[in-house]
Amino acid sequence: MDGMEVIVPERLDARLNLVIISGLSGSGKTHALKAFEDAGYFCIDNLPLALLLTFVDLCNCQHEEITNVALGIDIREGVFFSDLIGILERVKVLGHSVRILFFEAREEVLIRRFSESRRPHPLMPKSPVSEGVRFEKERLAELRRHADRLIDTSDLTVHELRDLLTIQFSHDRMEKQLIISLVTFGYKFGIPYEIDLLFDARFLKNPYFVPDLKPLSGEDPRVRSFVLTDPNAVALVKRLEELLQFLIPLFEGEPRRYLTIAIGCTGGRHRSVAVAGRLQESLAAMGYKVTLKHRDIQKS
Repeated sequence: MDGMEVIVPERLDARLNLVIISGLSGSGKTHALKAFEDAGYFCIDNLPLALLLTFVDLCNCQHEEITNVALGIDIREGVFFSDLIGILERVKVLGHSVRILFFEAREEVLIRRFSESRRPHPLMPKSPVSEGVRFEKERLAELRRHADRLIDTSDLTVHELRDLLTIQFSHDRMEKQLIISLVTFGYKFGIPYEIDLLFDARFLKNPYFVPDLKPLSGEDPRVRSFVLTDPNAVALVKRLEELLQFLIPLFEGEPRRYLTIAIGCTGGRHRSVAVAGRLQESLAAMGYKVTLKHRDIQKS
């Protein structure tokens, strides 16, 4: 316009790395935000949606000090998620990185957590917790569909959740480093969430039917020897090593930082544990950093 100077914000080379933390009440969002703070992120819980773009501009002006930000978004703040998605798209257009992490847990786990803490559900404090959980799931369904990553905390302790997030989102790690997680489980307890590769070990000889081995786990040398000397197990491990040696470099070439591999057997206590332990050793020998979690090893 005549007589007016239009000021266009300067595009800065340094992008803001923005992580949105949301999800179901009781799923660990508060602990997640603390984990991001420990990982070096600038963290704000429940920033009003109307201030989000202004906040991004302020971070842009201070880009040398603030480049990694985690924001907690809570449904109790009256957020309209259609507006949230629209604002985040505008942030992306400005050249910033935006990821939405949606935290959840199984219904029975959420109910147990509220019961243990003796807290009512924040959305329906005068109703049974189960009703509040289901109501919140319905209200957050649209946001869940837009999430870049779903994180199920049903089987994670507070410390395991912190370690998971710190490893995967610490901004001072090598950008190209692929974090590999091995998870063992029992099919009788359900397949884990958030897995990229799934392998079934139920065809191997089962120590469960050997009286001396039944009470032990796949971490015991006697069980490992029983499982891993089975010719079928030898062939399985060999082929898995070859497959992963082929696949992992391809995953590293993608814009991803984590790979989760699940190994299952009937109960998640013997065969899957032994096979996953051997794979961890093999991948470590190849130079990869691998974490190993046995989800069902303590279950009967």
